[in-house]
Amino acid sequence: MGKWFKSGSPWIWMTGGAVSISLIAVIGLLLLIASRGLSYFWPADVYQWELEDSDGVKSTLIGEVYDREQVPTERLIAAGHKFNEHPGEFVNRYLVKTGNREFVGLDFRWILETDIVSRAKPEGIAKVERTKNGNFYGYPVALIEDGKRLDLNESNIEQPLHDHIERAVDLSDQALTLQKSDIGSINYDLERLRLKERKFELDGKLTDAAKADFAAQAKKLNDDYLVLEKQLFDLRDQAARDAVVIRDMRGEEVTIKLDSVLEVSYVNRMGFVSKVGHWFVGLGRFINDDPREANTEGGVFPAIFGTVFMVMLMAVIVTPFGVIAAIYLHEYAKKGPITKMIRIAVINLAGVPSIVYGVFGLGFFVYMLGGSIDQLFYPEALPAPTFGSPGVIWSALTLAILTLPVVIVSTEEGLSRIPSAVRQGSLALGATKAETLWRIVIPMASPAIMTGLILAVARAAGEVAPLMLVGVVKLAPTLPIDMNFPFVHLERKFMHLGFHIYDVGFQSPNVEAARPLVYATSFLLVSVIVALNLTAISVRNHLREKFRSLEH
Repeated sequence: MGKWFKSGSPWIWMTGGAVSISLIAVIGLLLLIASRGLSYFWPADVYQWELEDSDGVKSTLIGEVYDREQVPTERLIAAGHKFNEHPGEFVNRYLVKTGNREFVGLDFRWILETDIVSRAKPEGIAKVERTKNGNFYGYPVALIEDGKRLDLNESNIEQPLHDHIERAVDLSDQALTLQKSDIGSINYDLERLRLKERKFELDGKLTDAAKADFAAQAKKLNDDYLVLEKQLFDLRDQAARDAVVIRDMRGEEVTIKLDSVLEVSYVNRMGFVSKVGHWFVGLGRFINDDPREANTEGGVFPAIFGTVFMVMLMAVIVTPFGVIAAIYLHEYAKKGPITKMIRIAVINLAGVPSIVYGVFGLGFFVYMLGGSIDQLFYPEALPAPTFGSPGVIWSALTLAILTLPVVIVSTEEGLSRIPSAVRQGSLALGATKAETLWRIVIPMASPAIMTGLILAVARAAGEVAPLMLVGVVKLAPTLPIDMNFPFVHLERKFMHLGFHIYDVGFQSPNVEAARPLVYATSFLLVSVIVALNLTAISVRNHLREKFRSLEH
């Protein structure tokens, strides 16, 4: 036994076991997040319950079973619930998503198994997904087309309803595109014209001729705006032309305008294949659509775009600075107390809490640097700040400083692994030190540089605390990139998947509705980070193979 311990085998087995346990834990966590998140898009069956409480009050409830649990009977009795007969030690209760928010108040309701008289799964129940007020559950009984009511039965209403919804969604999409593109461009041009006129006024160049020219340009833009506004209102009126009449769980008929309806699905009629297709459609909408209902419904495309854009901008900033700093420290700086202190400071920077970087970014980048830029280049916009407020550029710079030590240390490790004979051979052949660095050393160290970049991206993509101070917001009206000159707007605020998770999970007014969305967004964030890292790893492997010959 003593020889076995001295051989070092136990430590190898312990290390392998620790690595295996860590891998199992990480994979298990990812599978948990994936199962909880991806199940959010699976179309659940819709039930109809007939209920009767202990006081004899009867009611009907329609909704989806969201969760179930066993509750001690004594706890229910202590809470004031009465039972006609003692149900035993535990009582099953179900959390039901009822929707119909404008009439019920809450999306979710707990029901006890002792109150259930009957439960059915009628095929005629439809789930109506809307742009506001959440889902609506009930029986579609009629269509209203241009003010005329068309009474239809369950067997022949599905296809006409689908066609009318498709028409309304198409018109609503046209209206939204018109509002975001053409009308948005005119509003942007009007604001730029106003700022230009203000700049002329500050510079003392606002003559009567200049005023007339500005007025003429503004009139033309306003005339174009009125034409587009009329088109927008016409599209909205056409989208709101039709409606569907639904009998809800109260037995009353409710009229819902189709311009607020995204889809009507008869989930109880779907087979497995249909549900799989519906699952893919829901997943696609989640990735491609904008959020709605205070981020608790809709998609997360602006958050995906903001996360990837900010991380790529950060990578473009941090890589050259980190590589240059590492080259100076390793190749040029003389070994001494100052260089040693700099290295210690770089290592210590990696341990500074991220929120401290956020405070630094807010104070230095936003208020000092951004405020100075506004004073020098955008005085006409003041007191409204242009760069003197949180934005994507300041977020990228803040995270670049946060991840800079990782890139410096990784690059230095790569430089130290290059044999000194390679440098000496290059110099002996007549190359200068700069040429040696550019043509020999840096290409050979490029895999280590990419490793540092991978670590930097992995950390930056998941950071939230500093971004809350320097650029990220709950809802961003526009993306940092659009078709308005100069096309890339680094001063704008943006959405981020990490902050979206925090906002939905902890700031949502409807916690039960937001819980599966938290898992879905978390899984999406992990997927984005993995995709970015795999891309960087593939580039690193390509560089490693390309410059492998330089090592021999």
